[in-house]
Amino acid sequence: MPSRRRTLLKVIILGDSGVGKTSLMNQYVNKKFSNQYKATIGADFLTKEMQFEDRLFTLQIWDTAGQERFQSLGVAFYRGADCCVLVYDVNVMKSFDNLNNWREEFLIQASPSDPENFPFVVIGNKIDVDGGSSRLVSEKKARAWCASKGNIPYFETSAKEGINVEEAFQCIAKNALKSGEEEEM
Repeated sequence: MPSRRRTLLKVIILGDSGVGKTSLMNQYVNKKFSNQYKATIGADFLTKEMQFEDRLFTLQIWDTAGQERFQSLGVAFYRGADCCVLVYDVNVMKSFDNLNNWREEFLIQASPSDPENFPFVVIGNKIDVDGGSSRLVSEKKARAWCASKGNIPYFETSAKEGINVEEAFQCIAKNALKSGEEEEM
C-alpha cells in the first residue's frame, strides 16, 4: 500500500534582480504571467501540491530577493533546502556571470551535508525577448558552465510564454525528492 504521508520539499530560487524568478514561480504555480515588475523584498514563497510515482508532496518554492542588502537573510531561508535553482536572464551577461556567486553563497549559507552532490538546476530565462536577437548568453556557454559544476541540469525558459517552465520544475521536484529521501536515510 503506497504511503500517504505528505512530503514537504523546500526549493530556493536564486539570481540577480530582474531575471524573472517571481514570474517563473507564478507561471508554474498559478499559470499566470504579469508584466508588472515588483521587486521581492526579503523573500516570498509559493506552494504547489504534486504527485510523483504514487506519492503526494508539497513543493515549497522560496524566492529570495536579488538585492545584496537582503543577503544576510540567507542562512534562515536556505537551511533545509532540498534543491536550489539558479536563474539568469539570457539577455544579460552579468546575471549569468553572477551564477557562481549565487551558487557559492548558497553552499556557504545552507551548509548542506554533501555540498559536492547537492542538487542545483540552472534556468536561462527570457528566451522570448526580441525573438532571441538580444540574447547575450549562448546555450552552449550555459551548458558548458553546468557541465563544469558537476552536470547541473539546464533549462531555457520563457516565464512570459510558459515555455519549458513545467519541464524545469518537474526536474527540480525530482531532484528535491531525491535529495529529501537521501537525508531521511
